[in-house]
Order: sequence, then C-alpha cells, then structure tokens
Amino acid sequence: MERLLWVLGCLALFALGVWLMYRGWQKRAARQAGRVGELPAVPAELGAQVLEPTTGLYLGSTFAPSWQDRIVVGDLGFRATAELTRFEHGILLQRDGATALWIPQESISAVRTERGHAGKVMTEDGVLVIRWTLPTGTEIDTGFRGDDKTVYPAWARTVTGDDE
Repeated sequence: MERLLWVLGCLALFALGVWLMYRGWQKRAARQAGRVGELPAVPAELGAQVLEPTTGLYLGSTFAPSWQDRIVVGDLGFRATAELTRFEHGILLQRDGATALWIPQESISAVRTERGHAGKVMTEDGVLVIRWTLPTGTEIDTGFRGDDKTVYPAWARTVTGDDE
C-alpha cells in the first residue's frame, strides 16, 4: 500500500509539472501576441520561382537578435518538417501539420547561416536563418535546418543580390 501511495504521489507531481509547463506556454503566447500580430497571408501570386524547393526541418521563429527567445504564438513555436521555396515576391515555408508561413520580399533584411537557433545547436553554418520584419514592426528570425546544406550560399545570394 505504501508503494502505491509513492507511485500516485510521483504521478501527481509529474502531472502538476506538465500542467504548469502548459500554463507557462499559454501565458507566454498571450504576452507575445501583441508583438507578433497577424502574420502575412500567402498571396495568390507568388511570382517566378527563384530557387528550387529545399526540404528540411523548421526550427521555429525567435525575436531578433536573440536566437533562444522562441515565439510561441499560434504554431510558430512548434518544430515541423518543411519545404522552403524562394519566389520572386518572397519565401514560402510549407510546414507539415502547421500553417504555411509567407515571408514577403520587402520584409526580408538578411538570410544567413548560424550555428544554432531556437534551442537547436548544430555544426557551424548548420542552420539557415531568415531575418524579417512582421507587419507589427517586430523583427524576427526564422530558422530552418536543410537536408542539403550546400544550397545555403544560394539562399544568401538571393537576398544580397550577388547572383545578378
């Protein structure tokens, strides 16, 4: 009987811990909602495709310049397998099990490689990071770990204009 009480006590503590983490996630999302606002909708006309789609893992979005200040509003905080495609008018990030993320060209300020993003640490230049500005004026970084990292330089050139 004593063992059963210990097990039930441990399960209750575990359930309390999970509930507290969930509440913390909800409160953080509520605090961030004003800074994030409405995300840009995917337009009907994307323009010409500039780069072939790149598959990989969406790591999340963070408030710039902190690589660990994860945005948890909506489904921005959840990692997902994804496909990143560069178009003339912006970047389309199609995530499995989450809404598509559209990054308009005029909002993009930089595309670079980093060692880590949103709590995920990789080898040097293992993560492609897109810095862009939300319609609210908040600057964020969106992280993507591509399956093929040899395409990263081409992604950076499309923003800086070195390929013209």
